[in-house]
Parts: sequence; structure tokens; C-alpha cells
Amino acid sequence: MAWRCLRVATGRRGWWDASPWGTPLFAAEQRATLVNVKLKWVKDRALDAAVSRERNLRTAHHLLDLVFSRPGHRVSRSDLLAERSVQRLCGSAYSALEFLGRYHTLFAVSRGGVSLTRAALDLRQREVDCLCVIEHDLVARLRRLLMLTLPRSLPLHTIDLLRWDLGLPSDYQASILRRYPEHFALEQPEGDERVWLRLLSWDDLLAVSELEKSADGGDTTCLPFPVSFTRGFGLRSKCVEWLREWQALPYTSPYADASGLDRRTDVSEKRNVGVFHELLHLTMAKRTERQNVSNMRKLLGMPQKFTKVFERHPGIFYLSRVLGTQTVVLREAYSGRSQLLEKHAHPLVAIREEYSTLLRAALPPRTRGRKRREAFSNQDEGCDVGGDEFELSE
Repeated sequence: MAWRCLRVATGRRGWWDASPWGTPLFAAEQRATLVNVKLKWVKDRALDAAVSRERNLRTAHHLLDLVFSRPGHRVSRSDLLAERSVQRLCGSAYSALEFLGRYHTLFAVSRGGVSLTRAALDLRQREVDCLCVIEHDLVARLRRLLMLTLPRSLPLHTIDLLRWDLGLPSDYQASILRRYPEHFALEQPEGDERVWLRLLSWDDLLAVSELEKSADGGDTTCLPFPVSFTRGFGLRSKCVEWLREWQALPYTSPYADASGLDRRTDVSEKRNVGVFHELLHLTMAKRTERQNVSNMRKLLGMPQKFTKVFERHPGIFYLSRVLGTQTVVLREAYSGRSQLLEKHAHPLVAIREEYSTLLRAALPPRTRGRKRREAFSNQDEGCDVGGDEFELSE
């Protein structure tokens, strides 16, 4: 390939030289066109199951958080139902009461009000203790998220959408942002109704992607992404060849200035994939809803229709269509299983799994089976049949 000839001829390690400020200066020779390759979506039951386990978990956790924050961990039904967030989540007071009554393993509902069961109270206290222990980890994740953006800032609304996935507590503005004024600042730009969170301090030690860390000090010029496909995925030979060539292209750190890249090239697309690869690594469960990042295009320096990279690279990302939304899952974190691999395990994820276990324990056995069938039915698969799980690596 042309880039390999260039590398041999120049004796360089890659396509760019580092400036004194650490900013990559990209050479003019870039792959001229973006190869038009379309790969079909194939259902992955294991990853769908991983997403489905959080059915109703966020709603239950929000209600639990509200009850736990009140004096004595108890709140009257009228006060709880008057919360706008409860009305938004449940739709009506009747639906909220039905939800609370259904999950009796978490909530104790009486005429006097709503309280938490002993199991829920103990688990919530463990979660609070866990959040205190991992506070520096959460701060680092938030700083790295802001470092991925061009203006080093994000609207609070965007962060709120990612809050659950990042593991941030509901009161993170008070419990985290105010405790670290050397890192974060809230501001409202002129002519903008939104409040933004701005990063005040850059840290080169944090500006190392997970893919670069996996190189363990080796050459990071042309890093390939871990790739695997769902069992039954039929990959044509020309797609295999394109993927091998694409994997061998130069890798651009998602924290580096990529303004010199031509957005119409495969090299630029590899940078876009790298940004989302890093973003998903910042999340607790290595997944997030597609809509959570759809409004971050300009802030991440992405081209139009940038989320198409999820569909063009099904060996890196999986789009789960359960729970009435599209959830982007990082395949390498699960490796064909429904549980996170041990190296990606996090104490907060383990606690959330215990919450999910309590939720499932409240459902009758027949209901549990029906809900599992609903999660895996009526999906537009459009899949190729035949072949085993395909793995591609350099």
C-alpha cells in the first residue's frame, strides 16, 4: 500500500511528525477516498441480554435515590408523586404507584408513605460508600470526557444524559464539581441559555487512550482495534480485505488535534472510531444509548452522519435494539458474553447488577420469562446466516 511505501521511503514511524507542543502535523498524503463498504446488522443475543438486564433499573434507581435522600429514608406518597422527574419517568401518579408496588423487593409502600426495604437500604449505603472510594476515578473520567471535545467543555444537559453511564451521582454538581474548582468551572456563554462545564486543567497523563495503553509501551503508529463478530455473521472476502487495510492505517489519538485530517478519508474515519472507542471505555458498562452522543458532533469534531461508524464497524461496536432504543455496545468488553469481562469489571457495575437482581426477584417466574422473550422478539435482523464467530487481528 501507498502509505507503507511512504513509511519506508521517509524512514518515519508514521504519517506525522510531533510539533514542540505535541500536536500532530499530518502529511498531505492521505487515502483520498472513503471506501463505501456496507455490513449487515446481525442480532447478538448475548449483548442484547446485557442491555436488557437494566430494564427499569434507571427508573427504580432514581426513585430509590429520591427516597434515600429524605430524612429517615422515607417520603410521603404525595410528595414523591409531586416530583416532576417522577412524573416524567412514570407518566402518571397511578403508573408510579404501580411501579413502586410491583418492585416490593426495593420499596415498601404504605398509607404512611414510601420507604426502602432493608435489602435496598443496605445496598444503597454500599453504593454511597463505593462512590466515595472511587471519587478520583469519576473525576478522571469526567476530565477525559471533556478532553475529548474540541472546546474542552460540554453543556450540562449533555453530561446529564451521560451521567448514569459515567457513574456520576445524581448530585455530581454539588458533590464533585464544587469540590474540584481547580479542574472544573461552570459558565454560561453570552447568547446561550445553556450552562456549560469547562475543563480548566489539561493532564498529559490522562490524555492516553485505552488502545494506546494496550500497546504497553510499543509502537502506537498504526494500532488496530480489537474486532470480533457475532456467530453467524457472514463476511465477504472483499470486506475482509478492506478491514485488514483499514486496520493497518495510522491511528490518531482521540485526544490529539485532528484538524489536519481530511474528513473524506479512511484515516479520518479511523480517528472517528477511535473517539467513540475511547468514549465507550469511559462508561461503566462500556455502552451508552446512541442518542446520548448524537448531539456531540461539532464538539467532538465529527462529520455529518458521524454515528454511521457504528454500523460500518459491527466488529467493534454492536447496536442493540432492545428496550425501545439503540444502545451502542463495545464488543471487546464482552467478548461474546452477556457479562463484562473481568478486566473491565468495576465495583459500581457489580452493585448495579445486585439492584437488577432485586428487581428480577420481585417478578413472578412466568413474567420473568415473558419479559426475556419480549426483549429478543420483533427485531429487524437482516442477518447473514452461516459461519462461526470471526476475529480479525494484526
